[in-house]
Amino acid sequence: MQLLDGKKTAEDIKSEIAVEVQKMKNNGEKVPHLAAVIVGNDGASLTYVGSKVRACERVGFESTLVKMPSTTSETELLKKIKELNEDDNIDGFIVQLPLPEQIDEQKVLMAVSPSKDVDGFHPENFGKMALDMSTFIPATPFGILELLERYGVETKGKHTVVIGRSHIVGRPMSILMGRKGFPGNSTVTLTHSYTKNIEEITIQADIIITALGVPNYLKADMVKDGVVVIDVGITRVPDETKDKGYVITGDVDFENVSKKASFITPVPGGVGPMTIAMLLKNTLLAREMKILKLDK
Repeated sequence: MQLLDGKKTAEDIKSEIAVEVQKMKNNGEKVPHLAAVIVGNDGASLTYVGSKVRACERVGFESTLVKMPSTTSETELLKKIKELNEDDNIDGFIVQLPLPEQIDEQKVLMAVSPSKDVDGFHPENFGKMALDMSTFIPATPFGILELLERYGVETKGKHTVVIGRSHIVGRPMSILMGRKGFPGNSTVTLTHSYTKNIEEITIQADIIITALGVPNYLKADMVKDGVVVIDVGITRVPDETKDKGYVITGDVDFENVSKKASFITPVPGGVGPMTIAMLLKNTLLAREMKILKLDK
C-alpha cells in the first residue's frame, strides 16, 4: 500500500509556483493576486480562508481578504463581487461557501467573472471543463487529478466509482475521470444517496473517489484487493480524549481499507492540502492568461 501524500505533494507544487513567481518578479512583471471574500464568522471557513492567505504568502502572491458581516445582504455582496470583477489588480478571487441563508449562492457564483473564477464553479468554466476545453478546473478535483498523475496511478480502462454527486467534487470528478487523456480514460459509475446496493458497485471498482461527508462510510468489505481510494470526506467527530475535543475523519475506514488498497489518501493530509495548492495554480493560470491577453 502506498500513501498518496497530499501534504508533501502540495508543498512540491507550492515550491514550483514560487519559482514561477520569482521569475515574474525578476522580469519586472506583476505577481498574481488572489482575493478571498468571507461572509460571517463560520469557524471552519475562517480557518480555511486563513490557510489560503498563508499559502499566498508562501509562494509570493499578493492576497486580499474581504471580511463581511453575517448580516450582509445579497445586494451588498453582489456589489462587492462587481468591484472585484472590475479591479485590474486582482487576478482571481473566491467567495467562501457556505453563505448566510439570506444570500442565493447560485446567484453569487454566477456573478463572478469567469476569467477570475479560480474556484472553477461558474457554469461557463464548468461547461468548458465538460467539453475538454482549457479552463479552470475546480480546485479539489484538480488536486485529485494531480495526485493520480504524480504518483503514476493507472486510470486508463479502469472502473472508477464516484460516491457523491456534488457540483464541487462528485459531478466534476465523474466527468474528468472519463475524459480522454491521463488521468482519465476510465469507465465511470456515479453513485449517490438513491443508489441501490452500492457495495455491489464499489466491490467492482478499481478506483473509488468518495465525497460523501459520512465518517468511516466505506468499509473494507466494500472494496476489492488492490483498489485505489481517494477520500475527500472531512468531518469533525467528537472525541473527548483529544485536546480539541474532536478528530478529523474521512469517509473511509482507513485502518481496515488501507490493508486492501494499493494507493490511498489519508485524512487529514490527503486531498485537503491539494485543494489549496491547486487554487494557487489556478490563480497563477489566471495571471498568465491575462498576460497573454495583454500581449495580443
